[in-house]
Amino acid sequence: MSYTAPNDAAIARILNETRRIALVGASPKPDRPSHGVMRFLLGRGYEVIPVNPGLDGQAILGQRVYARLADIPGRVDMVDIFRNAEAAGETVDEALALPEPPDTIWMQLGVVNEAAADRASRRGLAVVMDRCPAIEIPRLRL
Repeated sequence: MSYTAPNDAAIARILNETRRIALVGASPKPDRPSHGVMRFLLGRGYEVIPVNPGLDGQAILGQRVYARLADIPGRVDMVDIFRNAEAAGETVDEALALPEPPDTIWMQLGVVNEAAADRASRRGLAVVMDRCPAIEIPRLRL
């Protein structure tokens, strides 16, 4: 199975079923998109775990930062990627290598990596590319 862009119903299902999100590329800077999206998701009741190797052990919006996906205790439902397209492929591979991979890989606006999406899709993960949950949630009235 290769990557097929999900329709609105599939995106709504993903966002309704997801509870725990690893946000890769999280920034403590309020003017960065990842910071605003993290704040939005926390405000919507999601558990958001920031991932940024340079900030390991610090906190963003009151949440402990982890260096890598593998360092997060427990399983995450979604990996939300705020990295460039090439780096997104590495993040997808890291997610696929977890003992319990997430249900969903979400690549943010402007992040498109078809090969990584295909790898995740073939493993049974839902994949969303070039979209933002902070835009999709209000758009879909979730």
